[in-house]
Amino acid sequence: MHPAYMLLVIPFFFLTMGIEWLYGYTKKKNWYRLNDSLNNLLIGTGQQLFSVLTKAMMMGIYVWFHQHYAPFEQPKTWWSFLLCLILFDFLFYWAHRWGHEMNIFWAAHSVHHQSEEFNLSVALRQSWFHNLLAFPIFLPIPMLGFDPLIFGGAAIVHTLSQYWIHTKAVGKLHPWIEYWFNTPSHHRVHHAIDPKYIDKNHAGLLMIWDRMFGTFKEEEKDSAIHYGITTQLKSWNPVWANIHYFIEMWQKARQMKWADKFKIIFARPGWLPDYMGGFQHVKEVDEGTHQLYNADTNVYLKIYSALQYFVMLSGAMMYMANFKDISMFYKVVFFLLLIVTMLIIGALFENKKWVMYAEYFRLLLVAISLNTFYYFWYINWFNVMIIGSIISCVAFIAFYTYSIVSKNSLKELEPGEAS
Repeated sequence: MHPAYMLLVIPFFFLTMGIEWLYGYTKKKNWYRLNDSLNNLLIGTGQQLFSVLTKAMMMGIYVWFHQHYAPFEQPKTWWSFLLCLILFDFLFYWAHRWGHEMNIFWAAHSVHHQSEEFNLSVALRQSWFHNLLAFPIFLPIPMLGFDPLIFGGAAIVHTLSQYWIHTKAVGKLHPWIEYWFNTPSHHRVHHAIDPKYIDKNHAGLLMIWDRMFGTFKEEEKDSAIHYGITTQLKSWNPVWANIHYFIEMWQKARQMKWADKFKIIFARPGWLPDYMGGFQHVKEVDEGTHQLYNADTNVYLKIYSALQYFVMLSGAMMYMANFKDISMFYKVVFFLLLIVTMLIIGALFENKKWVMYAEYFRLLLVAISLNTFYYFWYINWFNVMIIGSIISCVAFIAFYTYSIVSKNSLKELEPGEAS
């Protein structure tokens, strides 16, 4: 999505998440946990930052294929847009299905499934790298003559159509709607880790693809659904969330014979050669022992972390909106600062000891970076920035210091939590 477009839809996302939380609260349903939801938002923000770096390249490739390989031009009409949307949805089904059936794609796509909750914030939890891996699957669209603008519009509509299905607040809809379209009921099945639901309902918009290709599964009324991935991530670290499965694949491949080192790349998740134990099947969730990952911290650090996220989000949106006008040096500096901020917010929720000192350093680094940037690029606003940044930095340092010295602020982790 273009950054200006995101500026318009972000308020809508937060409004609808607030409505969903309030509705759940009135029904005495605990659908949101701050640590989990904030982690989803951190990862979603990171995905948008990476998109700034990659979408121009991907769109350029699409345009090149359209110019050089399209034997004819599709007319720019409403029915052409509708046809493009249906074709996009069909290709999305296969991209999504392979995202569950091949290790190399699952390594990226698994990020979207790591949350153990199911609410609208999960829709925003997207892999930083999956688009890079999956975009070749959509090359038939420009090669069939669809204008890149129509393609881009179809992609946006398709993406937004999947936001609302990430909720427990909506039950089953009219049978006609449930038959033809993807709904919250169908998508709850897709996010489940219960064996009967694994790798089902890959549709984006139309459920007809799952019904045609044998991957459809109805949600059962009287059985609990468990969410997440089959091996818990047990981390609020957004960088680790995006790379952990790649590292695990690498570690397993090092123990394999040469032929199997290549096979694991495209093998189904869970596959191992016989000499390493064979295929690892998904096990039933044990209600007696299954616990949600919940490394957490005190209320002051929760408030501080949420505040830092919204400050970071504002900075990320300004970064994306002005990306073309920023020098390469500051593109890199601000990008790294935003990623470091995400790391530290995650570390605060995990009670990492190093974060006590790293956060002071980050606050000073942000203030220095902003002031040097304004000095060289917006000198007329430099005095305003230096005064505002000093006041903000001192206030954040004071609040943060109070938070970490408060009683039980950095409590010991429970057994089984990340250290």
